[in-house]
Amino acid sequence: MKIAFLGLGKMGLPMARRLLEAGHELTVWNRSPERAEALVAAGATLAGSPAKAAQTANAVLTSLFDDAANEEVLFGTRGDSSAGGASTDRTSAGLRAAGVLDALRPGALHISLSTISVALSERLTAEHARRGQPFVAAPVFGRPNVAEEGRLWIVAAGAESAIAAARPLLEPLARGISVVGAEPRQAHALKLGGNFLISAMIHSLGESFVYASAQGIDPEVFLETVNSALFQSPFYAAYGKVMLHPPLEPGATMALGEKDLRLLREAAAGRNTSLSLADNLAEVFAQARQAGLGGEDWAVGQYRMAQRRGGIE
Repeated sequence: MKIAFLGLGKMGLPMARRLLEAGHELTVWNRSPERAEALVAAGATLAGSPAKAAQTANAVLTSLFDDAANEEVLFGTRGDSSAGGASTDRTSAGLRAAGVLDALRPGALHISLSTISVALSERLTAEHARRGQPFVAAPVFGRPNVAEEGRLWIVAAGAESAIAAARPLLEPLARGISVVGAEPRQAHALKLGGNFLISAMIHSLGESFVYASAQGIDPEVFLETVNSALFQSPFYAAYGKVMLHPPLEPGATMALGEKDLRLLREAAAGRNTSLSLADNLAEVFAQARQAGLGGEDWAVGQYRMAQRRGGIE
């Protein structure tokens, strides 16, 4: 299948590589073209703009950082209401022309792998329907090393026919796919809820480690004991290891976690729902940003905040 893959960040690059290895004809685009060099050497084609990448594609997969990046790439930078108010002062010439939605043929599939707001997901659903383009929301759970192994867990939502068309492209990326509904917004909402649980887990682990240290208990002994006795969760074990032994390169950053928490709270407010823990965590992330921890690994940064707030750092 002719695929356009847009966004070669820490998650996008390994996913694009797996699609290329699966035998698909791959055209890629990234704001920083040098990120595509290894893929081009392996047989991918580098496009000069998102729209050019999408013009002849049967399917476009997007893995972009946030709502603003998605709006620029998908709607273009026309600076009007149809572009979601996106700024026209970007320096990348590839984003000054028509967006991907204008370039994508009727019948061509768009799969959004990004973690975006529920509001943008709803807007994309309406736009794709108007243009006759199937749309599947398929945000992923997993860190970059999991993406490299093709062991992500994908949450998908969309029309049954669109999901069927998307499966052959999602399966090389994942150890499992959960179809959660017919409305794409449902997948993006679930992903935000899952990321909220990750933040809550890291927060509770961090404060538990602070408590254990104050009692003269090695945090690693605490984690191994409690996880064996109560949770038996590889997720707790993996994140605890990251917190206690920070990686040289961060996976997801605190800035990314703060963004996802903001989108969760916006989605909740849109349904008149109050989430007190999410509100409290938002304060922690704001303090972390003010302390210069925005670029830290998500788990490491939250643990450092637990230490600071607990008075041991």
